[in-house]
Parts: sequence; structure tokens; C-alpha cells
Amino acid sequence: MERFAMYGKVTAKPGERDKLVEHLLEASRLVAPLPGCEVYLVNLAVADADAVWVTEIWRSEADHDNSLKLESVQALIARTRPLVAGFEGVRLVPVGGKGFPIA
Repeated sequence: MERFAMYGKVTAKPGERDKLVEHLLEASRLVAPLPGCEVYLVNLAVADADAVWVTEIWRSEADHDNSLKLESVQALIARTRPLVAGFEGVRLVPVGGKGFPIA
């Protein structure tokens, strides 16, 4: 089974980045205990005051997709949407490296 990774750039509406970060950190706490969630990391962009990057690594794309179906995750997405000006996502297949050995 191939692992699944996603880098997501979430652009906050002006003045909403801190609140967006709070919501994304809440998302990390919701998905952390789920089967297959290996990494969920929230990052601030240095060169863009409104951008937040999320790094996710999952055991499989199906595990990631299943996390999005949870009622608690859906509710958080609904609460977060008004803070978001834009989203760009990149889907990847992680193959290994420091801190992430090939299994």
C-alpha cells in the first residue's frame, strides 16, 4: 500500500490568519488519533502573512479520505471556511527521508 501525502496552502482572509491557525491546530488534534494519520503539521509562511501550509502524511489515501467524512471534521471545515480566501493542494507519494523511514 502506498503512503499518501498532501501539502496544502491555505490563504486566510486578511486579519484572520491567527484564527485560521487555531482551527488547523484543532484539526491536527482531531485527526492525530485516527488510523493512518502519521503527520499533520501546521506551518506559517515566512513570505506571506496570510498563508498557512499544512503538511499531511497518511498510511494511505483512503485513510485521508475517510478522515474527511467524520462528523467532527466536517463541522470544523464548516467553521473554518469563512476564514479562508483560498486553498491550493498538492497530492504526493512520500518515499522516505530523515524522520520518515521507508517501511
